[in-house]
Amino acid sequence: MDFEVIIIGGGAAGLTAALVLGRARRRVLVLDDGAPSNAPAHAIGGLLGQRDTSPLELLALGREQLAELPTVTVRERRAISVRADADGVEVDGVRAEQLVVATGMDYVRPDVAGLEELWGDTVFHCPFCHGWEVAGLPLAVLGTGAHAAAMGRLLRAWSDDVVVLADPDALPEGARDGLVVDGREVVAVRAEGGKLAAVVFADGAELPRGGLLIHTPLAQRPSLLDGLGLEYTDMGAIAADDWGRTSVPRVWAAGDAAVFPPSITVAIASGTRVAGGIVHDLVVAA
Repeated sequence: MDFEVIIIGGGAAGLTAALVLGRARRRVLVLDDGAPSNAPAHAIGGLLGQRDTSPLELLALGREQLAELPTVTVRERRAISVRADADGVEVDGVRAEQLVVATGMDYVRPDVAGLEELWGDTVFHCPFCHGWEVAGLPLAVLGTGAHAAAMGRLLRAWSDDVVVLADPDALPEGARDGLVVDGREVVAVRAEGGKLAAVVFADGAELPRGGLLIHTPLAQRPSLLDGLGLEYTDMGAIAADDWGRTSVPRVWAAGDAAVFPPSITVAIASGTRVAGGIVHDLVVAA
């Protein structure tokens, strides 16, 4: 075997798994194309010991740590082909005993003009990650159905002024009770000084807001993994046990690709668990 473990994906989950495995003296190869889904975020919220650190800065620090481990190799390239057999796994012709899939997921965002420029800052999908930065401001939720109503109630932990931007007729019976609901069509957001200033409706009217939580379903990235025969959950995540073992022997999954909810803190935890399970299989169960 060229390596004991190959990790596809160098985000928070993949780098954490590599760190734990490297500190256990396992020979690890990390392949990463440098395109994490959280790259636009200005900072990571709620990560212990980090303040105003961006996701890209955190990953750079992680790579510095990995550079100190002689058994870990990081290559900045996209994996092209992968297969698994009874003897091990192979990625682009490189053989290993185990494979970790840490490819992340894509956030499917609504087609609203101006939204992309504010994404990861005052337009966000996770109130636990970004709610503190907009606390006390007038906020809004853009979504549909029961999810929009639930997020509207949740967002009131950060603001007393929350408007749910959804079709009221599409909300389940009783779901809108106690909520302020505006069913007008949202076509754009307007910024001032790089921050959200207002939501713009199809009729030209504006709703002044300081933060907008949007519903972003997760989607697996166009994947070279299709030929592995992995099983997936109803939510589209890779099905895995508590340690990250997938339905395919020798193949593990960590981070957003397999674990809910999508966040850096959860990804770090899942990378740690996967690494622990792999070390057990390589050393104890061998």
